[in-house]
Amino acid sequence: MNESKDDAVARRLPDLASSAPEDFALRVLRRVGISEDHYDSYVHLDTAAGGLFVAASRQSVTGACLDSAGLTATAFEELHRARTGRSAIPGSKPLPGIVPALRTGRARRLAIDLSGLPQEQHAVLQAVRNIPAGQLRPLSWIAREASAASPPSASDILHALAANPVTVLVPCHRVTHDNGAPCDAAYLPETGEALRRAEHIDMRRVTELSRAGAVFLGSDTTFIYCHPTCAHARRITPGHRVHFRTPYDAREAGYRACKSCRPLTV
Repeated sequence: MNESKDDAVARRLPDLASSAPEDFALRVLRRVGISEDHYDSYVHLDTAAGGLFVAASRQSVTGACLDSAGLTATAFEELHRARTGRSAIPGSKPLPGIVPALRTGRARRLAIDLSGLPQEQHAVLQAVRNIPAGQLRPLSWIAREASAASPPSASDILHALAANPVTVLVPCHRVTHDNGAPCDAAYLPETGEALRRAEHIDMRRVTELSRAGAVFLGSDTTFIYCHPTCAHARRITPGHRVHFRTPYDAREAGYRACKSCRPLTV
């Protein structure tokens, strides 16, 4: 049976259709004047540990979550709405500064909105944000930086890390237990490893130093002690390294704390 002209046209119509632009819903909302207080836009970006959903308002990042545990775009949208009360709408362009921050690990100057969090969790995550790329800090350091008056307990810090709503950009992979072992409360173990490896953090060296009792490293030329991953500590040549297990040991030996990495003092 010969196909009619109308049937042929109908059969070919699906091939002529094109999908809507990725940010079509976002354009519609802005076109009709829906207040941006009710929604954020999000993109999906690559990281050393896999894909990362990042939501943002026009001013700041409002949420980020890795897809390493099978998180879908729909599930991310639901999580974001449950946490913030705002919808997450697919967009096409990330907030300026996000891509360089992911590439370099330097996100301290990136605007991140943590205002909706409980005060203690907010303080912990702000302390985590201050850990430079390529360096590690122990839980005791986080406790001091989060609150000098009434430092949070280790369990409170771990809870705050596990509930981090802006993963990777708030770099929980840079936090360790006081013995040097990584916490990874916010990540799968292989995820934290991938993120640290991308920042050239040598966990084997950190482990070796910890086993040797080198919680802190001092230089016998400057008489300053640091965290082992501090940029200044990495420049100490092997012949001038002095190992210290506690700040008290360093102080008794006549060493002072590094002003850059600000290790615990006596």
